[in-house]
Amino acid sequence: MNILNMIPSVLMMVSPILITATGGMICERSGVVNIALEGLLQIGACAAASTHVLLESSLIFSPWIALLVGGVLGMLFSSIHAFASITLKANQTVSGTGINLLANGITIFFSQILFQADRTKPFQTGLLAGPFGIYPTVYIAIIVVVLSWFILYKLPFGLRLRACGENPSAAASVGVNVIGMRYFSVLASGFLAGLAGGCLVLTETIQYTVNTINGTGFIALAAVSFGRWRPLGITLSSLLFGTAVAFSIYVVNIQVLREAVPAEVFSLMPYVITILALIVFSGKNYAPRAAGQKY
Repeated sequence: MNILNMIPSVLMMVSPILITATGGMICERSGVVNIALEGLLQIGACAAASTHVLLESSLIFSPWIALLVGGVLGMLFSSIHAFASITLKANQTVSGTGINLLANGITIFFSQILFQADRTKPFQTGLLAGPFGIYPTVYIAIIVVVLSWFILYKLPFGLRLRACGENPSAAASVGVNVIGMRYFSVLASGFLAGLAGGCLVLTETIQYTVNTINGTGFIALAAVSFGRWRPLGITLSSLLFGTAVAFSIYVVNIQVLREAVPAEVFSLMPYVITILALIVFSGKNYAPRAAGQKY
């Protein structure tokens, strides 16, 4: 196994995690916990795969339309979480869990309607790799995280958004629209999660199934926490977890390990590494102080 040859694949797998984690960071920075990222990834992946299957024979740029559709539907679906947790002041964890369960069923339902199966039809080609085997989703992820850093730390808008996650009452006292900020953040996280779902399905597989996302949203949630709710931190943690996912796939090509260890052990590696990283490096709580609190 050539390590250098793994780099494009590692970056490909890191990208959806990083894009999703960026959305989760923005959402929690405003004070809303969004554990619905897994479900929003499913919505985006199903929408993107379906759109691409239906358009690829007639439009050469159908993958890009599919990514946009995935993002928009992820954003629309996240509005359920926004309405429940912000307007109705429902428990944010319960709301997010409900969306994860709903997404699992609704993607199968619409796949049955469109393709008479519990999955989308396979598409011929997804997003193609560019120079050095790097997929365009890698550049999308870089743009997303850099833009989020600039907005959160270089613009007054970002300061107001972060204030909503630290002390919403104080922010409101100086004229910040806390409700509006939180709605924006939840919808932004939904768009990014839907976009990430499209990035994943159009690079790592050839169709959407209920197993396509396979815990990526929860890994992204861990990346937010492990990265201490900061752009650089979530970038490094996403790189760690994405590398673990890639390694769990490529390690089966090492004959000595394949013969000595059952393949299921390698499949567990990303999740074990995620848990161990959170345990070993957990310390001071860097979460926004008002995250999860109703306002």
